[in-house]
Amino acid sequence: MTEMIVTIDGPSGSGKSTAARTLATRLGLEYLDTGAMYRAVAWSLHRAKIDPADEAAVAQHLSHFHLEMHGNSVCINEEPIPDSELRSPENSLASSAAARFPHIRRFLISLQQQIAKGRRMICEGRDQGTVVFPKAQVKIFLTASPEARAERRWQELKQKGNPIGFEQVLANQIDRDTRDSSQNDGRLIPAENAIVLDTTGMPLEAVLDRISQEIQRCLHG
Repeated sequence: MTEMIVTIDGPSGSGKSTAARTLATRLGLEYLDTGAMYRAVAWSLHRAKIDPADEAAVAQHLSHFHLEMHGNSVCINEEPIPDSELRSPENSLASSAAARFPHIRRFLISLQQQIAKGRRMICEGRDQGTVVFPKAQVKIFLTASPEARAERRWQELKQKGNPIGFEQVLANQIDRDTRDSSQNDGRLIPAENAIVLDTTGMPLEAVLDRISQEIQRCLHG
């Protein structure tokens, strides 16, 4: 089987996770949620009371870190992480902060490349097309206004029973955007050859159709 990598990058709430999961199922490709990998590391470090900045302690912790992902289920050393904890606003901010440290990024970038090697996979995250898979055959960058992205995230949290208010979600969103777009390593920017789609007010099916066209072109070309 010939390897084919599709990268879908973008800020939180841009719709990249929904698009990646749906298209992977629709087109018979595998799916890699790299954001969940960073969240899992942040969750594990927090539970172990390890400062992400402590490179030696982090390296020791990750040397015994076995990550498994099955659909929406994420396990560390065979222990499932409750989705409500993995994707909570607090852990989302912690994962964004953890991603600033080169020693954590090196570990997860290597793991992502190992997982995708020789496979046909949609890899979704923040720097998949720029850093992790710079030679990916298809690169997509999704974006949307901060308000539209915060609204999506707020609705998602409400459905999960999280009572956080919209203004707080928006403030968290803006804070994360600032950090993700200003850091030197793995900065949130589109790859030079990425197709950029602004999903503000764009129906999901239109987003899926546009990305699917590019993937189908690659699959048949």
